[in-house]
Amino acid sequence: MQQTTITLKVSNKTKEQMIDFFEDLKREKTPPYAIFQAQDGDTVVTLYESGKAVFQGHDADLSSDFWIETEKINSGKAITTDSREKKKEEKIKKVLPIRINSIGSDEVGTGDYFGPIVVTASYVAKENIDFLLDLKVKDSKKLTDEQILKIVPQIIKKIPYQTYILNNKDYNNYKMKNMNMNQMKAILHNKVLYEIKQKNFSYDYIVVDQFEPPKSYFNHISKSTKKVQDIFFLTKAEDQCLSVACSSLISRYIFLKEMDKLSNNLGFTLPKGANPQVDEIGKKIIKIYGKEKLEQVAKLNFKNTEKILNS
Repeated sequence: MQQTTITLKVSNKTKEQMIDFFEDLKREKTPPYAIFQAQDGDTVVTLYESGKAVFQGHDADLSSDFWIETEKINSGKAITTDSREKKKEEKIKKVLPIRINSIGSDEVGTGDYFGPIVVTASYVAKENIDFLLDLKVKDSKKLTDEQILKIVPQIIKKIPYQTYILNNKDYNNYKMKNMNMNQMKAILHNKVLYEIKQKNFSYDYIVVDQFEPPKSYFNHISKSTKKVQDIFFLTKAEDQCLSVACSSLISRYIFLKEMDKLSNNLGFTLPKGANPQVDEIGKKIIKIYGKEKLEQVAKLNFKNTEKILNS
């Protein structure tokens, strides 16, 4: 099989994401002017200080696909790459028909300093598709939290789902064991997908909203004795697959409810995201309850923690 070399120019935001993602895959030796060189399955990934990312190997196209999509999202621009292997056929774009029986998973909370990570897998049968379309589930990204709180109770009465809530204390313990965010997400996705698959629903596809290359995903769950492997990975999957869209909404609904519980316990509202308002609330928590309380409600590896503790 011929090796491929793909070169991609990435923004500073994508550089930071790549540095975090490849932390556990880095090689000991780094080429001149490179931030790191990592081994991703059969592909060697080198990120240079200039922002040039080079993918070399038999599966370089698979490894680079995720970062091309990531850079599109981060920069909002069309992305061009330089490939030294000219393919005879254009890559077929992954498109799913909407009227299928599907199991899909999605997560929320990974970008929020406060609150848990919530991962959900849902099963959508063909006969429930019109019901979900009437609720505008296909446009889930356009729904506000208020709308989500209103429609999800209707969804969970009709749509089978499986959810796992990773609380902040467990999250922080995993980070202390050098487990990165994508490792956690892969393990949790596999867990809820396996549990819902045990219910023996008839499905055409199992779809995961792709957050990393498939090879890396399966590497993260390699030690699990209960694995789901017949997965169709799709970027922006909730736009095409109703079971993923349902999982996104249900996860958000549960996340909001968990945030309410944490806020009620503290006596004041926890903000979402990781903005300056979050830092001010973090200082308030330490002032009233002490540093130990922060571990129970926040993801301590976020940069917000340093700002809070140094203030």
